[in-house]
Amino acid sequence: MSTEEQESNRQLKVEVKSLMLDPTSSVPIVILKEEEGNRILPIWIGVFEASAIAARIDGQEPQRPLTHDLLLNGLQTVGATVDRVVICDLQESTFFAKIHLRSGETPLTLDARPSDAIALALRAEAPVLVLDSVFQKAQAAELATQESDEERLKKWLEEVSPEELGKYTM
Repeated sequence: MSTEEQESNRQLKVEVKSLMLDPTSSVPIVILKEEEGNRILPIWIGVFEASAIAARIDGQEPQRPLTHDLLLNGLQTVGATVDRVVICDLQESTFFAKIHLRSGETPLTLDARPSDAIALALRAEAPVLVLDSVFQKAQAAELATQESDEERLKKWLEEVSPEELGKYTM
């Protein structure tokens, strides 16, 4: 494996910095921040997963186990522990994660949505990691979005009539 490949496969520890709502779509976003750097990774998630993450961050204990509590209880019952979760890929605006478990001396890996993996990691007090390559892909995707927005604006400005430009005032 080349040095470049090793670098992009580096697992970087992150913290759940905040939860917020996307101002345009009202979809929840979990914000992950690199612990030993300044990069952030926003991941759009579902409402139920956002509630599960928020409840744990706020220290709320449900009267009955919620889905992520139930999963952790089940794992502990069979003697498995959550070692870590890793946000391991980004493909076409979809993030992928792996939950790394240990059952005795046996390592196990489960495929998961990042939101579920994060909710479980918070309950298990396990680290959340992101591959450096995911940070790089997310940054590239953000730049591409910005460029396409700029291209759309440029095209609109080229096609708009002078009458339409005069309709709006500030």
